Amino acid sequence: MQIQIISIGDELLMGDTVNTNASWMGQFFADHGAEVSRVYTVGDDTAHIRETVTAAMDDANLVITTGGLGPTHDDITKTTIADMFEAEMEIHEPTLEFVKSIFEKRNIPFSKSNYDQVRVPENCDVLFNKKGTAPGMWFEEEGTFLAVLPGIPREMKALIRYQVLPRIQERTNGIDRSFARHIKVAGIGESTLSDEYLAEVGPYLTNNISVAYLPSPQANTIRVNSRAATRKKANRKSEALVEYIYNQLGPYIIGEGKDLTLSEATGNALRDHSLTVAVAESCTGGLLANTLTDTPGSSDYMVGGVIAYANRVKVEQLNVDSKIIREQGAVSKPVALQMAKNGAQNLDADIGISTTGIARPGGGTDEKPVGTVWIGFWSTNAHFALKTLFTNDRLLNKERSVAVALEMVRRTVLDIETMPYGIKPHHA
Repeated sequence: MQIQIISIGDELLMGDTVNTNASWMGQFFADHGAEVSRVYTVGDDTAHIRETVTAAMDDANLVITTGGLGPTHDDITKTTIADMFEAEMEIHEPTLEFVKSIFEKRNIPFSKSNYDQVRVPENCDVLFNKKGTAPGMWFEEEGTFLAVLPGIPREMKALIRYQVLPRIQERTNGIDRSFARHIKVAGIGESTLSDEYLAEVGPYLTNNISVAYLPSPQANTIRVNSRAATRKKANRKSEALVEYIYNQLGPYIIGEGKDLTLSEATGNALRDHSLTVAVAESCTGGLLANTLTDTPGSSDYMVGGVIAYANRVKVEQLNVDSKIIREQGAVSKPVALQMAKNGAQNLDADIGISTTGIARPGGGTDEKPVGTVWIGFWSTNAHFALKTLFTNDRLLNKERSVAVALEMVRRTVLDIETMPYGIKPHHA
């Protein structure tokens, strides 16, 4: 089933509201074997809405609109659709009773605009909205379906899950659909991944099997798509390709799952080996600790940390030798090593991680340009630091420092010899 999405609202075009609805629907339908082939964004304009809906319905099996079903004068989607189908408007009594009960509970007066919200075109199937006051609508026209949904995310998501998806599944039962597997890899660049490690992927690809690379600062995703009637059959079709990917990438693979993160994979490695970790951060300013604790259950392995942004904090809280800071600078191998070791020992953790670098746009030198970051590691079995050179973008430098630090820990815990991106470790 080919799906096209039409997001409606001037606020989307003007940037006042970020269009998260289309992104969510794209992911949701992909997870359920349906394909979004196109996304439109149009303003609150009758002619543009009508033109876009007409074009989409000529080209897709299902068209979904979101937005423009509210009680104000600029919410014109419903009346525009009704005019397209030359349909009269009528009050949907179950929705009217439901909305009135909500207003009564909240002691809110029921106004004329609220009556207008519960009016629907006579030729639609009403998608009952238990999360709000605007009902969704389902139309069928010459074998093409149109779902008209509210733009409020929680209302739209509920209607998609419980009203739209069952209708799709009923009509696509037994038909080949697209299913995806998401293989996560870390510590390797996208171009290296495709050009060197998966250069011979061609023979595994067919009309029913494809592969895509989705880059991210923490972990790249290899998405394997295969078409079949069920996910089990799709996985069997792509088995040879997945085996090839695993054979080629080996230690770079941190696991599978669209939502798997590098911090979760690193946490799993720490938990499986009954190890704890402490952080000593300078240039990342707490982002490393925040990322580690994003994962539920991180208290199993995350002890705590010190944000030693100022040099005096490095000296007073982490016992870094002030002479080394004066002579070699805070962004240096010995400082990173001392921060990692002393941070772990001060907090009684099995592993210490440190970050110290030049993240800001200014302040770099020829010897230490902006983007230079030292990342330290300490345990009773290993003590080393990685020197990296990132970009002039402050936030990106912080994100990449965290990614390298997490993958450094994961690889060391799992006894993987190579470091992320082939960075050479500088031992104490």
